[in-house]
Amino acid sequence: MSAHCNHHHHDHDTQALASGRSPAYRRVLWIALGINAAMFLLEVAVSARSGSVSLLADAIDFFSDAFNYALTLAVLSLALAWRARAAAFKAVTMLLLGVAVLGRAAWAIHEGRPPEALEMGLVGLLALLANVAVAVMLYAYREGDANMRGVWLCTRNDAIGNVAVMLAALGVFGTGAGWPDVAVAVAMGMLALSAGWSVLRQARAELAQSAGG
Repeated sequence: MSAHCNHHHHDHDTQALASGRSPAYRRVLWIALGINAAMFLLEVAVSARSGSVSLLADAIDFFSDAFNYALTLAVLSLALAWRARAAAFKAVTMLLLGVAVLGRAAWAIHEGRPPEALEMGLVGLLALLANVAVAVMLYAYREGDANMRGVWLCTRNDAIGNVAVMLAALGVFGTGAGWPDVAVAVAMGMLALSAGWSVLRQARAELAQSAGG
């Protein structure tokens, strides 16, 4: 309680940015939405051709982010309670994403076929550049409410995942086996579970705050 009171003015400014009164934030979200939708389509196509599980996990993550950006744009001007509900919904999708990726990784272990390393690496590099650009644009808004935090965490996780996909491609190329690809996919699934749980906790706290206030 004391920390909240001591940072009242900072919190007020941050909430103003998240409330939809910031055209700059809206523009950033629209740009991020377009980038993520385009990368989702590209990675799905390349994943199907190369057989990479980690690339598929990254593609699903891009789809989740594009959906999350669209949802965030829809609730920016609404009250805190509605933004917190949207954040909770996004957190659940992140948790489901993590479970889906872990399931697909288990299936890849069963199949035992190594993916195409070169295509993995090239698309992973392109995806990294896209996510770094989005992360730079979103950096100033990373300390907002649960909704804004969810947007930032999704973008941060994507950038980490892109680096991991590139490392997996190197591992597949060096070993001729598929286990580096599966290992990265499992790590990305666990990261999605961790981020989803973090956003869900904050969203629940903000829902309680809005109900009590």
